[in-house]
Amino acid sequence: MANHPDHEGKILILATEHCAYPGANSVGQAHSSYPANTYILRVPAPVLFPEQFYFDCFAKGIHAIIIMSCGAECPYHGAYEALAKRIDRVYEGMKARRLDTRRLRLTAICTVCNRAFLKEVNDMNALVKELGPPVVENA
Repeated sequence: MANHPDHEGKILILATEHCAYPGANSVGQAHSSYPANTYILRVPAPVLFPEQFYFDCFAKGIHAIIIMSCGAECPYHGAYEALAKRIDRVYEGMKARRLDTRRLRLTAICTVCNRAFLKEVNDMNALVKELGPPVVENA
């Protein structure tokens, strides 16, 4: 089910303030553009968000979420490992709710990763156009 051409699905990006957010900022400084349906939330560490947060986002109209983290370079000891385990549990919950797991992506973006940032956003935007809005079922 494709989106109407006048309506783009909303993509939420959780961008870590130490790595991914400066990377997103560098995209703007380079005068590059990415789809306007992208909303960037600057966060200290995405591990702060509980599993239910992701399901609530999908239920409230977010079509996809990209978690752009520092990866193993996270300044908070153990945060990335805890995040990866949490996202694995979210994927299981998405499967139980019949949500396409491709709607949620965990990736590492550095402070100057312009191309990687743009690729992630554009790939997710193409996927959102292909999938249309999420239909959230109860687990």
